[in-house]
Amino acid sequence: MIKLIRGFRDILPGQVELWQDIESKARVLLENFGFREIRLPIMESTELFARGIGADTDIVEKEMYTFPDSKGRGQTLRPEATASVVRSYIEHGYAGSDPVQKFYTIGPMFRHERPQKGRYRQFYQINAEMFGVASPLADVQIMYLLHLFFTGLDVPDVVTHVNSLGCPECRPKFREALISFVSDKMDRLCSDCQRRAEANPLRVIDCKVPGCKEAVQGAPSIQDHLCPDCKEHFQAVIEGLDDLNVPYEIDPRLVRGLDYYTRTTFEVQTTLLGAQNAVAGGGRYDGLVKVLGGKETPAIGFAVGFDRLAALLGAEEKDFTVPPALFIAALGEDARKIAFGWLCDFNARGLRAEMDYEGKSLKSQMKQANRFNAGRVLILGENELQNGMAVLRNMNTKEQEEVALDGLTDRVAALINQG
Repeated sequence: MIKLIRGFRDILPGQVELWQDIESKARVLLENFGFREIRLPIMESTELFARGIGADTDIVEKEMYTFPDSKGRGQTLRPEATASVVRSYIEHGYAGSDPVQKFYTIGPMFRHERPQKGRYRQFYQINAEMFGVASPLADVQIMYLLHLFFTGLDVPDVVTHVNSLGCPECRPKFREALISFVSDKMDRLCSDCQRRAEANPLRVIDCKVPGCKEAVQGAPSIQDHLCPDCKEHFQAVIEGLDDLNVPYEIDPRLVRGLDYYTRTTFEVQTTLLGAQNAVAGGGRYDGLVKVLGGKETPAIGFAVGFDRLAALLGAEEKDFTVPPALFIAALGEDARKIAFGWLCDFNARGLRAEMDYEGKSLKSQMKQANRFNAGRVLILGENELQNGMAVLRNMNTKEQEEVALDGLTDRVAALINQG
């Protein structure tokens, strides 16, 4: 028997309804805030992610699914969505028509990392990206939107952790202080952090290895190195969150794992998922559009971890199953042909109906209707064909009535719609 590849999974009926519910609520909220859906390919040029995410990140160095095409060009299954959205924003000339654009996308991402609870090699995200707005009000609105989303889903115990990563003007001083601090801890760092300590010291702060996390306790805080403009921007974000009653914590150690972030960065965290405690995250990436070939464009966005969110909500085992309104029990070949026509008619009307295709006994078909939890059963056999009347049984009240075969689908549909 051929089985799933490790780190991948099926999302089965009974689970997928929860995913659909989350997705539909996300779509409504995002579109209320002016975001439009964009659907992107799952494969892009490797260069897009190497330049956009950062060559020294774990994602690019170790986690991407990359392979050459027939001409030797690097192709990569997307490990995240922001770089792809930026590529599309530039390629299709949105900045020229109106630089202020809002997009969202929902779909799978791919990273070759160790599978564990809440982490898969094919995972799903809800992404939202806003271009062309430098104001801290955009940062506040993005986090407020996420707050509304999780509140609307009744997700318990979530708090937004927020920090500033500064800008190209103030980041160098912080980098120098961080390199100086890390240089004294080299023997306590993992091999990856030792290699990156000077080229990209933020990766050391972001490392999830327990020994590294312990070693960098007391590391310099970016908050102490912000330039006046970044301080003013961050203070405006905090005041905006206060005004909208968004619960948050200022977290000076929050850096996130991608090179493109500048100024505001944030994560929505919960204590209910163990070590994998972030269910959403994002921030500003004001330099990314230019890095990928566009004009200087401020931008901000976020990603929601669909798998973790579904696991969190699925713990309550909410039943999204919708039973059929009608089960048609047909006895005999002639009755089954007529019943099949009715079935297709009901389905085309938007009324969910089921039937037995195999010619089972009435007793077996009634048991099948009970397993479906059907609201009504329509019975058609030889006697009913001779009398010109089918029997409609209400499975809740056990009441039965006869329905004329002529115009039956109109009559039965009307009865069901009446309740």
